[in-house]
Amino acid sequence: MIIFLRHGQAENNTKRILAGRTEGVPLTKTGVEQAERIAKYLKHMDISAIYSSPIERASNTAKIVADYNSLNYKLDDRLIEIEMGKFTRMNYDDMFAKHGNVFLKFYENDPIIAECEVETFAEVQKRVIDMVEYIVKKHKNQNVVLVTHMDPIKSMISTIMDLKPKTLFELIIANASLTIVKEQDEKFYLSAINAMSAERYD
Repeated sequence: MIIFLRHGQAENNTKRILAGRTEGVPLTKTGVEQAERIAKYLKHMDISAIYSSPIERASNTAKIVADYNSLNYKLDDRLIEIEMGKFTRMNYDDMFAKHGNVFLKFYENDPIIAECEVETFAEVQKRVIDMVEYIVKKHKNQNVVLVTHMDPIKSMISTIMDLKPKTLFELIIANASLTIVKEQDEKFYLSAINAMSAERYD
């Protein structure tokens, strides 16, 4: 079982800024608490290994989960946040006012994405699938956690469900939530989206 975990709430989430791969964007106090709660939730899932995006907000989440579950974790660039190019550090509202709905355009592969040096959704999908296939081979019949970001998770969901751009745009992967994927006979199946501790559903 492959368990995608989006990092806990970070400063860029609360300030509505596209942090991308910028250094120095830590988890908020709420984000740390979210990571601690999901670490307890994962305790009962017999985790064998943890891999993480090298970006601080993800690796900090991975460390919290790993420590609680008495495991080590490894960093892997295939789980990294999208390269945001010229949009890096932009406020959402300013970006929308200048360029329109860039998030939707990202899923539509609009020319502005390449023009602004943003990694394409297809490129994200390719590296995430490569990571998943690696995990399936290396950790056969084991439960592995991949700590990453919203769009790498969406790219895996889209691979399984073939979602349209508008649906991808409207799909929100909550901070510190689990998206669970199972593999059988070289096919992937979606078992859960936005799974988390019960109180988070209230």
